[in-house]
Amino acid sequence: MKYVGAHVSAAGGVENAPKRAHEIGAKAFALFTKNQRQWEWPALTEENIEGFKKNCEELGYSMDYVMPHDSYLINLGHPEKEQLEKSRNAFLDEMQRCEQLGIKLLNFHPGSHLDDISVEECLQRNAKSLNWALGQTEGVTAVIENTAGQGTNTGFKFEHLAAIIEGVEDKSRVGVCIDTCHAYAAGYDLSTEEGYKLMMGEFEEIVGFEYLKGVHLNDSKKELGSRVDRHENIGEGHIGIKGFEMLMQDERFDDLPMILETPNTDRWPEEIELLYRLATT
Repeated sequence: MKYVGAHVSAAGGVENAPKRAHEIGAKAFALFTKNQRQWEWPALTEENIEGFKKNCEELGYSMDYVMPHDSYLINLGHPEKEQLEKSRNAFLDEMQRCEQLGIKLLNFHPGSHLDDISVEECLQRNAKSLNWALGQTEGVTAVIENTAGQGTNTGFKFEHLAAIIEGVEDKSRVGVCIDTCHAYAAGYDLSTEEGYKLMMGEFEEIVGFEYLKGVHLNDSKKELGSRVDRHENIGEGHIGIKGFEMLMQDERFDDLPMILETPNTDRWPEEIELLYRLATT
């Protein structure tokens, strides 16, 4: 069974996110547990925590299908010691917030090397950062999101994701989220049957579907291999309807949070309906 939703707002408190997901017909959802563009943010209150858990329970949201995203400021592969420590502390705070809320997954982008260290060193720093954070938390899986490869970002090749996983000591608490737009921009052509089979075959061989924990459903505004991260609404970009039809009918993506991050948020209810129709055509 597929669980489709969207990255909803947590404005006014994280307890409001389940309500907003329910309003658009989502069976899964993502959120930010703090302001994603600030390093410091007030701690969650008991009201936040209990309200979130209560609303999830009342609205039927299992924590298996809730996948927050961490702050965009965090770089777990940062080449500079001071900034790396700052990123690690912020990531630990995000993990601890998930612990408080009872959330099992935390999605993050692998770090950028900033042209100061090699890709390999950056990937190793990501793994060491995860080991440090996982060693101080329980019950939360760190979910690496593939990137479009924009700028000095790592994570746009499946080999990058596999290298980070290889360096993580507790492999039961690390996973991967495939972003469809990012994959396409990085050169994985999931818009055609041949390209889709090739991409999924490579993912199985290099990473392994046992590590797949979630999906971001986004069409791509930019061309195949552009290495530019620009999301488009479903069916209106270069991936097109066919790519999403194949994904929605792929049993390997059952029982995972499938999260829309498309730009026209007003269309999320109809996009969710569209994706479920594609699953049954």
